[in-house]
Amino acid sequence: MFKTLLLALASTSLLLAGSANAEEPSDASLVLLTENFPPYNMAKNGKNFAKDENIEGIAVDIVRETFKRAGISYNLTLRFPWERIYKLALEKPGYGVFVMARLPDREALFKWVGPIGPDDWVLLAKADSKIQLTDLEHARRYKIGAYKGDAIAETLEKQGLNPVVALRDQDNAQKLVEGQIDLWATGDPAGRYLARQVGVTQLKTVLRFNSAQLYLALNKDVPDEVVSKLQAALDQLRDEGVIDQIMARYL
Repeated sequence: MFKTLLLALASTSLLLAGSANAEEPSDASLVLLTENFPPYNMAKNGKNFAKDENIEGIAVDIVRETFKRAGISYNLTLRFPWERIYKLALEKPGYGVFVMARLPDREALFKWVGPIGPDDWVLLAKADSKIQLTDLEHARRYKIGAYKGDAIAETLEKQGLNPVVALRDQDNAQKLVEGQIDLWATGDPAGRYLARQVGVTQLKTVLRFNSAQLYLALNKDVPDEVVSKLQAALDQLRDEGVIDQIMARYL
């Protein structure tokens, strides 16, 4: 009798397990992370933590449409600082982070979906600044502010320009106005958008030194099939003009 009961319980367990597996989605849900990087990603309340529908921006809208078109589920969190979410996406299977510049040093670390949008790199100065530059080498004599952990800051550091880094990029706008730094290395249009948010408008571009494309970077353990579906969906949205429509809503 006891043996019969054990066999019955085992059969029931197998049936339940089979039923549960049948209900799982074909593509596991991805965990997507982003940061406040207007106008591409931003919390609606302006804070450094938000989830799902409380996040907006050009890249956020594009990513949402891409995942919807690809039929892949996800959850989205905006948090701070960048270095933390970068590390999570790098180390945790099923995680991704956006938007990220696709640099040679990062190429083999992630799987990539994009491009989502452009991000030119510029050196900004106060409107009345006398600084004139023809290339990045001539900026070496000045104190340059940048965003800690950002690709721009990393590039300047590798070239020996030793930028003064800040935990929030918009803090560099105020530092520039107050004379704590001579130049602000940031993205365009992101830098000007951030400056306006803290009441700084009188800035000018003294050098445009790089053009980058921004991507969704996925952990290397994300299946190639998922990456391919997302890339195909994004390409389709671009061909249909949806991405241009999204950008026009913000710029």
